[in-house]
Amino acid sequence: MSKANANTSLPVQRAKATTGSYSITVRLHTGTDPAVVGELATAVSQVGGITTALDIVESRHDRLVVDLTCSAADGTHAEELVAAISGVPGVKVHKVSDRTFLLHIGGKIGVEPTVPLKTRDDLSMAYTPGVGRVSLALAEHPEDVRRLTIKGNSVAVVTDGSAVLGLGNLGPGAALPVMEGKAALFKRFAGINAWPICLDTQDVDEIVRTVELIAPGFGGINLEDIAAPRCFEVEGRLRERLDIPVFHDDQHGTAIVVLAALTNALRFVKQNIDTARIVVAGAGAAGTAIVTLLLAADAHDVVVWDKEGLLSRDDLELAPAKLALAQQTNPHLIRGELRDGLQGADVFIGVSAGGVLAPEWIDEMADERIVFALANPDPEVDIAEAAKRATVVASGRSDYPNQINNVLAFPGVFRGLLDAKASAVTTEMLLRAAYAIAGVVTDDQLNPNYIIPSVFDPGITTAVARAIAGEDAE
Repeated sequence: MSKANANTSLPVQRAKATTGSYSITVRLHTGTDPAVVGELATAVSQVGGITTALDIVESRHDRLVVDLTCSAADGTHAEELVAAISGVPGVKVHKVSDRTFLLHIGGKIGVEPTVPLKTRDDLSMAYTPGVGRVSLALAEHPEDVRRLTIKGNSVAVVTDGSAVLGLGNLGPGAALPVMEGKAALFKRFAGINAWPICLDTQDVDEIVRTVELIAPGFGGINLEDIAAPRCFEVEGRLRERLDIPVFHDDQHGTAIVVLAALTNALRFVKQNIDTARIVVAGAGAAGTAIVTLLLAADAHDVVVWDKEGLLSRDDLELAPAKLALAQQTNPHLIRGELRDGLQGADVFIGVSAGGVLAPEWIDEMADERIVFALANPDPEVDIAEAAKRATVVASGRSDYPNQINNVLAFPGVFRGLLDAKASAVTTEMLLRAAYAIAGVVTDDQLNPNYIIPSVFDPGITTAVARAIAGEDAE
């Protein structure tokens, strides 16, 4: 029996939900048997991986050097793939490279001049002595700072590292790759220069004062990954003190995209938001902002669930932030757990934790059910199971349809704010942005698997920017 035939006797494992964020390249030394290429691909497939590239780097009469690139589901699965590859006869693993880590080496952003600096004449205008004339002019006319400096097209992405993605309080250093990524997205989707500002403090007074001190160099402030309830106070105080817009993306960016998706989901099931019964799981920064924007969009029956149960205004033991939320919601004063709130509900929106929603509870909702399970990396309910039970399903994941992604909102929001030289962000702006995103999906395109446009849709940033500025679409 040949080696290839011997491997086919192994049990084949069902493919796992792989992701590009766990992509590895394994450099191998092998013999020259042509069958080895097929054996390697088979070994990866048998443990649930996907081979995305296989390149022969070097060929000699007695040896091949091969780079095998494959996608895994997570770190443990990546190790299983390497073990399976190592088990192919005649193959030696020389090196394993994690492509995500390779991408981050040296950082993901940089600074480039926008003017030529090739001659002495160039330097004399861009820097000394010519720049002195501009500084004197700005001292006399500070209203021109946005026009004559980078301020007019720059945003500070500020974090204290206390709520990094869904990973928790990792600190400012560990938050830096995320803020770099955010800055790269600002540039890629809106042409905005964004700077990662990672603060080594989680004291509200120090955060606020630090941002105040650096604000003159920026046209807007994007707060990111700051834990609740601290984020509410930081944002509120900065909005009071600064003459540039302050936007907390974890709150308002998420709320915009959720409202956009919900607008289209309700449009598909032919229901209005003012008659829909909506259950929101999670009363943190994102949940609070989502509820606030839903109410502004004319939702009347919203119930919020958190670790205390269903929030109700008659529960005086609630913390102040949650009591304030309860006072605006739960008009029927329903008490109990999440399942109690879901009885007959039209919409579930989860921004809480993985696995809090049992799939069978979806069957107890209304006939036309909308389920948004947005917790990352593990959603509130298994998306495949939810799709069997709900009319429309959305998640925060890129490997399923209807990804609720803040990239749909924040680049266009700040593009509009900067272009309009706005001094603040209003609720009306947030509503207009949400409806602009929803409007990108045409009636012909709308279906249960397409209620929200792709982040790569070229019209998104322009549509949101125009909406923020209050301009009518052309």
